[in-house]
Amino acid sequence: MDILAIEQAYRRYARVYDVCFGAVFQPGRRAIVERMGCSAGERILEVVVGTGLSLPLYPQDVRVVGIDISRPMLEHARVRLARDGIDSLAQLMVMDAENMAFADDSFDKVVAMYVASVVPDPGRLVDEMRRVCKPGGQIFMVNHFHSRNPILGSVESLLAPLSRHLGFRPDFSLDRFLDQTGLDALNICPVNLFDFSTMVEARNNKRGAAAIPAPAFTPT
Repeated sequence: MDILAIEQAYRRYARVYDVCFGAVFQPGRRAIVERMGCSAGERILEVVVGTGLSLPLYPQDVRVVGIDISRPMLEHARVRLARDGIDSLAQLMVMDAENMAFADDSFDKVVAMYVASVVPDPGRLVDEMRRVCKPGGQIFMVNHFHSRNPILGSVESLLAPLSRHLGFRPDFSLDRFLDQTGLDALNICPVNLFDFSTMVEARNNKRGAAAIPAPAFTPT
């Protein structure tokens, strides 16, 4: 997985993403926004916001910033905001999730939906989420992880060599992810049909490592 492969994959997905991944994963989006318990005035960062399927779920009294590396996906998100009359709810930016152009401690809550198995370096993603989240803030993730069902797990392992073309890792392990990132998980629970995905709520336990300077971003 690399940035070029991801951009190419989601350029292909942009027009059909809502049809293929909208309704089937929407229960997970709804569950995680509800779990976030957003309060009035909070500043929320959604990492890799895609076509903005989650944006109408946020309360209108919070400030959401959504970032994504894919311009075509963000264009669909912008159309959604205008169509639903919630243009003022979210600011959308073209940005690499592993190199965010935000100052430290910029957001009250940071969320990544169906992202961890997509980015080139999940550990770097989580470190950046920690960096931009305020001390004592919360980090939320929802993602499909490698199935513990032996049949489904075998199929996912067989698909793993195609990750670059699929645009995600079908054999992405939750245990390995938590071990590598050191996330302090407060709650882990299944979501979506047949418990296909997993929601992770974590405390922002910053590692204390010096942040790597981030490049400038390009607002859409």
